[in-house]
Amino acid sequence: MPSNYSEETIRTLDWKEHIRRRPGMYIGKLGDGSSRDDGIYVLIKEVFDNSIDEFMMGFGKKIDISISENKVNIRDYGRGIPLGKVIDVVSKMNTGAKYDSKVFKKSVGLNGVGIKAVNALSSYFCIKAFREGKVKSVEFSKGTIIKDNQLEDTNEKDGTLVSFIPDIILFGNYHFISDYVETLIKNYTFLNSGLTINFNGKSFYSKNGLLDLLNENISSEGLYPIIHLVGEDIEIALTHGKQYGEEYYSFVNGQFTTQGGTHLIAFKEAIVKTIREFYNKSFEPSDIRSSISAAISIKVEEPIFESQTKTKLGSKDIVPGGMSVRNFINDFIKKELDNFLHKNHDTAEILLKRIHESEKERKAISGIKKLAKDRAKKASLHNKKLRDCRTHYNSKDERRLETTIFITEGDSASGSITKSRNVTTQAVFSLKGKPLNSYGLTKKIVYENEEFNLLQAALNIEEGIDSLRYNNVIIATDADVDGMHIRLLLITFFLQFFPDLIKNRHLYILQTPLFRVRNKRHTYYCYSDDEKENAMKKTGANPEITRFKGLGEISPDEFKNFIGKDIRIEPVVIKRDDDVPKLLSFYMGKNTPERQTFIIDNLRIEEDVA
Repeated sequence: MPSNYSEETIRTLDWKEHIRRRPGMYIGKLGDGSSRDDGIYVLIKEVFDNSIDEFMMGFGKKIDISISENKVNIRDYGRGIPLGKVIDVVSKMNTGAKYDSKVFKKSVGLNGVGIKAVNALSSYFCIKAFREGKVKSVEFSKGTIIKDNQLEDTNEKDGTLVSFIPDIILFGNYHFISDYVETLIKNYTFLNSGLTINFNGKSFYSKNGLLDLLNENISSEGLYPIIHLVGEDIEIALTHGKQYGEEYYSFVNGQFTTQGGTHLIAFKEAIVKTIREFYNKSFEPSDIRSSISAAISIKVEEPIFESQTKTKLGSKDIVPGGMSVRNFINDFIKKELDNFLHKNHDTAEILLKRIHESEKERKAISGIKKLAKDRAKKASLHNKKLRDCRTHYNSKDERRLETTIFITEGDSASGSITKSRNVTTQAVFSLKGKPLNSYGLTKKIVYENEEFNLLQAALNIEEGIDSLRYNNVIIATDADVDGMHIRLLLITFFLQFFPDLIKNRHLYILQTPLFRVRNKRHTYYCYSDDEKENAMKKTGANPEITRFKGLGEISPDEFKNFIGKDIRIEPVVIKRDDDVPKLLSFYMGKNTPERQTFIIDNLRIEEDVA
C-alpha cells in the first residue's frame, strides 16, 4: 500500500537535525578514522580553517591543538569572535563575517556552515571567545545549548578556543590517527610560512613553503633540485624523479584540494605548454609529466568549491569579472619557469633527458598497449574478475568517498565478499593465484601480464590516478603466510608503477577476525588473541570458539559485519624517511645473505615468544 502523500508528510528540519540526518552534505563520509578523508578529520579542518583565516588576515602567529581521549581542543590567538555573536556564529546557518570580503579576504570558509556542522555532529561542543579582557563561553550537545555562561573577565590573550567530541552515535567506535592529523597540520604550515602549530607536545613550522612540502613528501631525491617559484597569490614547486606516475599537491587559500580542480588542470596545461615552447619540441604531455612531483598553491577571492568539503575547486575566475584561473596560472608559469630554465642549464638538460627516457619507454610499450586494452575490455565483459559497483570516485555522487574495491584471491573469498557487499559503493576484483613479483621490472610488464593489465584497467589508472574509479583500494587476503605474500606482491606492484596511489592514501589492508567466540546469547568477533581472551571472559564457561583460517570460511552473512560501517582497514603509508628502493630491494629482490639472516633472526624471536 503506497504511503499517503499529503501536507502532513511535508517537514521542515531545523539546522542541526538536517546536518545530523544528512552529514554527507557537510563533511563527506562519516568513517571511523581509518581513512584520512573520514569525517572526524573534516571536523578538525573546519575548525582549523577559521583559525587559519585569522592568521592570513594578520592576527595570531600560533595555533595550539591537542587530542586526548577523542576530545579535540583548538586554540588560536586571532581577534576572537565578537562576544555578542558567539552563539549565532556556531548555531545559526548562513551567519558569519566571511560574507564581508573586507574583513576576510581570500579565506577558505565562505558559507558559515563548517563550524555549525562540527557543533551538530559532536556529543560535546564548547566555544570560548577571548576579546579585550573578556571571555564568553557556550557549551552544546548535538547542536543544542546545554550551558550559556555569563561574560567574565580574563587574562587570556585574544582568540578563540573550540573543544569538541565527535558523536559516537554517528561515527561509531572511531579513533584519531596521529599521522593523519600531523599531515593536515604540516600542510597548513607549508602554506602559511611564519605560522607555528603545536600538536600534543610537537611543534610544526615551515620557512620555505612548498619547497619544504615537496622535500617532506617525495620518497626519494629528485633528478634535479626542486624548482621553487613564488609570486603574488601563487606558489609552485616541482621536480622529476625516477618513479612512475604523476604526483600533485594542490591548494586553494590553504585548503588541500585532494581532487584538484580548475587550478590543477591549468597547472598541468601550463607546464606542458611552457616546456614545449622552451625546447621547441612537440613532446607528448605524458612524456613531459611522467615522474613529476609538484605542488601548486593559489589564493582566490570568493573561491567556488564543488562541495562543502572543499576537495575540488570549481572557480574559473580569480575575482568576479577578473582574470581566469587558467590565464593567471599560465602567465605566471610561462614567465617564471621559462626564465628559470634559461638561467639553470644543468636542470634544463636533466629535464630534457628525463623526457626522452619517458618517450623511449612509451614507444617501447606502444605495440602491446592496444592489444592489452582490447584484452582488458574483453575480460571485463566476459569474465567475473571484476564485479563493479554503481557509484565511482570520479563522479559527483556524494557517496564517492565511500567507493571501495576489494582485491581478493580465490573464488571462495571473492564469492563471500561479492554476496555480502554494498553493490552501490563496493566492487570486487578477483586475482587468479599469486601475482608476479614486479620488482625491478619495467612498466612493459603491466601490459604483458594479464593480471596486472586487468587490475590497472579495473582501477582505471593507466593515465594516472585522476580517473581512479574507487577511493579505497583494499587488499583482502587471508591472514596466513600465502595471504601476507600476496599483500607484499601487490604493494610492490603499486609502489613500482603507481606510487601516487599510496602517497594519496588510497591503498589499505582489510583486517578480518581471527576468531569467533559465542554462546547462546552473544557473539564476539576477535582480531587478536587478547580480544579472544576478553570475549571468553564475557561469554563465561565453555563458549564455542571458531578459528577462521581463511576468508572463504566466513559466510556472506557474517562478512557483512566486517565490510560494513564497522570495517577495519589499515592504511599503507609511505613516510619521508622510508627509502622505498632500498626496502623493495631488501624484501623483494634477490635472496641475499642479509635477508636470510633477517628471516632466521625473526623466526627465532617467534620461537622464543611461543
